[in-house]
Amino acid sequence: MYSYIKKYFNKKNLKDDKYLYLFDEAINDEFVCFDCETTGLSVETDDIISIGAVIIKNNTIISSKKFVKFIKPKRKIQSEAIKVHHIREMDLEKADDIDKVIEEFLEFIGNRKLVGYFLEFDIAMINKYLKPKLGIKLPNKAYEVSAIYHDYKIEKIPQSNIDLRFDTIMEDLQVPIMGKHDAYNDAIMTAMMFIKLRNQANVRIK
Repeated sequence: MYSYIKKYFNKKNLKDDKYLYLFDEAINDEFVCFDCETTGLSVETDDIISIGAVIIKNNTIISSKKFVKFIKPKRKIQSEAIKVHHIREMDLEKADDIDKVIEEFLEFIGNRKLVGYFLEFDIAMINKYLKPKLGIKLPNKAYEVSAIYHDYKIEKIPQSNIDLRFDTIMEDLQVPIMGKHDAYNDAIMTAMMFIKLRNQANVRIK
């Protein structure tokens, strides 16, 4: 009931009816797995510099449909962030504006359910730009892979500390590493983890 009310008031704040489709019933058995690279780890003070996303349908990653965009930030990229994603400010001189990329991202995800790792942060970063632009937050249902993994493992080893680091989950689920950590590769690897988890007998994802 709470989620319904939340969605109702979110929809009432929509500034452009063009995006009403975001509130439609989610496409059955279709998900979008996405990842953002940013200038740092603060939603309030940092910017998105890259978004990578893939569509999952019927336990298959649709490789012909992918979303890879780079964005020119307004803030300086922190050195610690560069060590992770290896994106420098000079690499983004001809990148797109975030306003344009957000519109394209919404068209790509549609009303599909969202999947990700550290997804709460990525959604918060998207909402940072979406709220001023359209008056809403992303209404799509979301699935955090580390939470699904935790619930899956805790049934097997109750009262244990579960290691939720990305590389640990990858290794445990025997998901192949796709090379460097960038938004698109991370989205692909997270999508593979999600597919592996949702096909476990004791995992229920609706």
